[in-house]
Amino acid sequence: MLTSRGLTLSLAGVGMWFLARLVGSPGLEVVGLGLAVAPFLAGLTVRRGPAGVTVRRRLSEVRVAPGTRVTVTLAVRNTTSAATPLLLLEDGLPAPLGRPARLVLTDLRPRTERIVSYSLVPHARGRHRIGPLVLDATDAFGLARRRARLEGREDLIVTPEIEDLSIPPEAGSGAGFGAARARQLLRSGEDYYTMRGYQEGDDLRRIHWPSVARTGELMIRQDEASRRASGMVFVDNRTSALGRAYTPAFERAISVAASLGVLLANAGFALRLASADRASATHAGDRFLDAMASLEDAQIPNLSTAMTVLRSGSSPETTLVFVGAPPAPQELPTLTRAAAGFGPRLAVLVHPVDPESAPPSRREQLSGRATQASMTLIRAGWDCIVLTPSTRLLDRWHTPREHRLASNA
Repeated sequence: MLTSRGLTLSLAGVGMWFLARLVGSPGLEVVGLGLAVAPFLAGLTVRRGPAGVTVRRRLSEVRVAPGTRVTVTLAVRNTTSAATPLLLLEDGLPAPLGRPARLVLTDLRPRTERIVSYSLVPHARGRHRIGPLVLDATDAFGLARRRARLEGREDLIVTPEIEDLSIPPEAGSGAGFGAARARQLLRSGEDYYTMRGYQEGDDLRRIHWPSVARTGELMIRQDEASRRASGMVFVDNRTSALGRAYTPAFERAISVAASLGVLLANAGFALRLASADRASATHAGDRFLDAMASLEDAQIPNLSTAMTVLRSGSSPETTLVFVGAPPAPQELPTLTRAAAGFGPRLAVLVHPVDPESAPPSRREQLSGRATQASMTLIRAGWDCIVLTPSTRLLDRWHTPREHRLASNA
């Protein structure tokens, strides 16, 4: 079909021919006729269009952290026996990745393949679909065009920001507290074992000395009876709590949950993920980060329904990580009762908005709710950390509890 440029040129040629007829200029008539016909002649050169052209897309990485450069490679092959006209490629990208990528390919000879590529730097987490590819065959002057749409798509998974909680603090004031918190949180299945009496030939390193001191007999810890510990990461993704997905508070909560999940997984925990609208499910390896990348906000009015899911997965051998906004006072008893059956419990409470940027009355309300929630949870045996949307978890991971409570108070 003719492009807007080709149509304009053809109409201009017709007008010139008509004007030449009026003034009686044979030379101008020929020029006008040539301009009017030229776009249609150009259309003959692209009549085959992109037929016989195949494109394969490949990503340098399919799972990346935010800010990582990804190279998208397109292998364009001409399967016909004739050279292609000028090819314009437009690869569709979702809005978080930017504008569609546009590439130009000239003179693709018969039975040959050419590689072209472009780069993108994703910053927003999520599962992004790259494609479809629009392929335009056009002449050198852009007068005529024939279009084909190739529906092949590729998924690019951008994981949440992960903080390495094993990094020691720079300051010496809280040097050991992060490690102490990690030991409490990462209490493994080897802490749950059975005992038997010592038999000749047993490894002396397996003697459980606290039991020896208590009973006066040599006791051996049976490591083969130990169970692998599990961890559950629960994200309170209610819109009424953290707001909409991709807002600062929601994304901070997702980053915190992902960082703590990676910490548990690296320690050998069987990892489960649950949210206000998603039942508990086990995720091994990269599947946990894939699930976190696609987590959206949920239109659920209260926390009671979600606590039913949490209560069903409780076990003394399971470490619980709760990430969400500070619960309302009426929701705290529901949360503490549902989590009573777990082992170590950690709550990371993220303010829905930064208190420093809120009006004084709103700031007092936010601080009061966070303080009440953290005090209640700590009295119930939890460890608790309070963050603003702009505060990284690593900045508070090594902060001693008494300093944190003093600052909150």
